[in-house]
Amino acid sequence: MSLVNEILSYNKDFVETKQYQEFLTTKFPDKRMVVITCMDTRLVELLPKAMNLHNGDAKIIKNAGAIVSHPFGSLMRSIIVAVYQLEADEVFVIGHYDCGMTGLNSEVVIANAKARGISDDVFETLGHAGIDLKRWLTGFNHVREGIEKSVNIIRNHPLLPKNLPVHGMIIDPETGRLDLVDAAYPPAPELL
Repeated sequence: MSLVNEILSYNKDFVETKQYQEFLTTKFPDKRMVVITCMDTRLVELLPKAMNLHNGDAKIIKNAGAIVSHPFGSLMRSIIVAVYQLEADEVFVIGHYDCGMTGLNSEVVIANAKARGISDDVFETLGHAGIDLKRWLTGFNHVREGIEKSVNIIRNHPLLPKNLPVHGMIIDPETGRLDLVDAAYPPAPELL
């Protein structure tokens, strides 16, 4: 059975047996928070459990490396919508150790794209359009560096209130331990 058929078959049963009922909530985050995190498969269930988050508690935005790469990109737009339309009052940027964006090699990504059929003409056209793929497909040297940069972009965004708490954390993808990198306000001393 193909993956799409497997998913649709399961979904049909899921809906018919009303398994969705345990997940009913509103579009507003109960804990009034937005989390920017990595798309890493190890975090799908681990991160919410490590943060005591349940369905409906938070807006969770995922991308490669939990990186805000542009102050006016789609990730930043999502944060602004979460704050002004969906009642989020705090932002958490949470990266993780052993992240695939650490030391990402753009040459390898480009070579893999070519191996999967993207022609040299496409890369030439993008280059002529001023798109620097080598720079765009670069990660960071250390996860902490990526988190600090993203926190800084959010905190200093001209469309967000200056008193919006923005925190930076790193999660251990094996144990779920959260390490505080940058706090908007001091945590309780016993938690340090």
